[in-house]
Amino acid sequence: MVLDVITYICIVIGCVLNLLAAIGLHRFPDVYTRLHAGTKCTTFGSIFLIVAVMIQSIAVWVTEGALSSQSVLTIHAFIALIAVLLTNPTSAHAIGRAAHRSGVRPARAVVDDLEKQK
Repeated sequence: MVLDVITYICIVIGCVLNLLAAIGLHRFPDVYTRLHAGTKCTTFGSIFLIVAVMIQSIAVWVTEGALSSQSVLTIHAFIALIAVLLTNPTSAHAIGRAAHRSGVRPARAVVDDLEKQK
Protein backbone atom coordinates (compact mmCIF):
# COMPACT_ATOMS: atom_id res chain seq x y z
CA MET A 1 0.00 0.00 0.00
CA VAL A 2 2.75 2.47 0.94
CA LEU A 3 4.77 1.57 -2.15
CA ASP A 4 1.73 2.19 -4.34
CA VAL A 5 1.28 5.68 -2.86
CA ILE A 6 4.98 6.46 -3.36
CA THR A 7 4.73 5.17 -6.94
CA TYR A 8 1.68 7.33 -7.68
CA ILE A 9 3.42 10.38 -6.24
CA CYS A 10 6.48 9.73 -8.42
CA ILE A 11 4.28 9.30 -11.51
CA VAL A 12 2.41 12.54 -10.85
CA ILE A 13 5.63 14.50 -10.24
CA GLY A 14 7.22 13.02 -13.38
CA CYS A 15 4.20 13.82 -15.55
CA VAL A 16 3.95 17.37 -14.20
CA LEU A 17 7.64 18.01 -14.86
CA ASN A 18 7.39 16.63 -18.39
CA LEU A 19 4.30 18.78 -19.00
CA LEU A 20 6.21 21.85 -17.77
CA ALA A 21 9.03 20.96 -20.18
CA ALA A 22 6.59 20.85 -23.07
CA ILE A 23 5.08 24.18 -22.07
CA GLY A 24 8.55 25.69 -21.68
CA LEU A 25 9.63 24.48 -25.12
CA HIS A 26 6.54 26.08 -26.59
CA ARG A 27 6.58 29.37 -24.68
CA PHE A 28 10.23 30.33 -24.18
CA PRO A 29 11.72 32.77 -26.71
CA ASP A 30 15.17 31.45 -27.58
CA VAL A 31 17.28 28.31 -27.79
CA TYR A 32 18.99 28.86 -24.43
CA THR A 33 15.85 29.13 -22.33
CA ARG A 34 14.26 26.28 -24.27
CA LEU A 35 17.29 24.13 -23.54
CA HIS A 36 16.94 24.93 -19.87
CA ALA A 37 13.29 23.93 -19.80
CA GLY A 38 13.82 20.92 -21.98
CA THR A 39 16.73 19.42 -20.11
CA LYS A 40 15.97 20.24 -16.49
CA CYS A 41 12.32 19.29 -16.55
CA THR A 42 12.57 16.24 -18.77
CA THR A 43 15.60 14.92 -16.90
CA PHE A 44 13.90 15.15 -13.53
CA GLY A 45 10.55 14.05 -14.96
CA SER A 46 12.16 10.98 -16.47
CA ILE A 47 13.99 10.24 -13.22
CA PHE A 48 10.72 10.23 -11.27
CA LEU A 49 8.97 8.03 -13.84
CA ILE A 50 11.84 5.55 -13.93
CA VAL A 51 11.97 5.47 -10.13
CA ALA A 52 8.25 4.66 -10.10
CA VAL A 53 8.85 1.73 -12.45
CA MET A 54 11.78 0.56 -10.35
CA ILE A 55 9.79 0.70 -7.10
CA GLN A 56 7.01 -1.46 -8.51
CA SER A 57 9.33 -3.92 -10.23
CA ILE A 58 11.51 -4.30 -7.13
CA ALA A 59 8.40 -4.92 -5.01
CA VAL A 60 7.29 -7.71 -7.37
CA TRP A 61 10.85 -9.00 -7.64
CA VAL A 62 11.12 -9.35 -3.86
CA THR A 63 7.81 -11.20 -3.53
CA GLU A 64 8.34 -13.55 -6.51
CA GLY A 65 12.02 -14.27 -5.99
CA ALA A 66 15.28 -13.72 -7.83
CA LEU A 67 14.22 -15.57 -10.98
CA SER A 68 11.30 -13.24 -11.60
CA SER A 69 10.90 -11.48 -14.93
CA GLN A 70 10.72 -8.26 -12.94
CA SER A 71 14.44 -8.54 -12.23
CA VAL A 72 15.15 -7.84 -15.91
CA LEU A 73 12.76 -4.87 -15.84
CA THR A 74 14.52 -3.45 -12.79
CA ILE A 75 17.94 -3.76 -14.40
CA HIS A 76 16.72 -2.20 -17.66
CA ALA A 77 15.07 0.67 -15.79
CA PHE A 78 18.31 1.30 -13.88
CA ILE A 79 20.31 1.33 -17.13
CA ALA A 80 17.80 3.75 -18.64
CA LEU A 81 18.16 5.98 -15.57
CA ILE A 82 21.93 6.08 -15.95
CA ALA A 83 21.60 6.80 -19.68
CA VAL A 84 19.20 9.70 -19.04
CA LEU A 85 21.46 11.14 -16.36
CA LEU A 86 24.48 11.04 -18.66
CA THR A 87 23.04 12.04 -22.02
CA ASN A 88 20.53 14.82 -21.26
CA PRO A 89 22.94 17.31 -19.64
CA THR A 90 25.74 16.44 -22.05
CA SER A 91 23.62 16.96 -25.14
CA ALA A 92 22.14 20.19 -23.76
CA HIS A 93 25.62 21.54 -23.13
CA ALA A 94 26.71 20.61 -26.65
CA ILE A 95 23.66 22.24 -28.21
CA GLY A 96 24.06 25.40 -26.11
CA ARG A 97 27.75 25.66 -26.91
CA ALA A 98 27.12 25.13 -30.62
CA ALA A 99 24.40 27.78 -30.61
CA HIS A 100 26.68 30.27 -28.84
CA ARG A 101 29.64 29.58 -31.12
CA SER A 102 27.49 29.95 -34.22
CA GLY A 103 26.37 33.38 -33.10
CA VAL A 104 22.83 32.72 -31.93
CA ARG A 105 21.97 35.65 -29.67
CA PRO A 106 19.81 35.33 -26.57
CA ALA A 107 16.39 36.96 -26.83
CA ARG A 108 15.41 40.21 -25.15
CA ALA A 109 17.17 41.42 -21.99
CA VAL A 110 19.52 38.52 -21.35
CA VAL A 111 23.04 39.53 -20.29
CA ASP A 112 25.75 37.53 -22.05
CA ASP A 113 28.93 37.67 -19.96
CA LEU A 114 30.74 35.32 -22.37
CA GLU A 115 30.54 37.93 -25.12
CA LYS A 116 32.75 40.30 -23.08
CA GLN A 117 35.53 37.71 -22.76
CA LYS A 118 36.28 37.51 -26.49
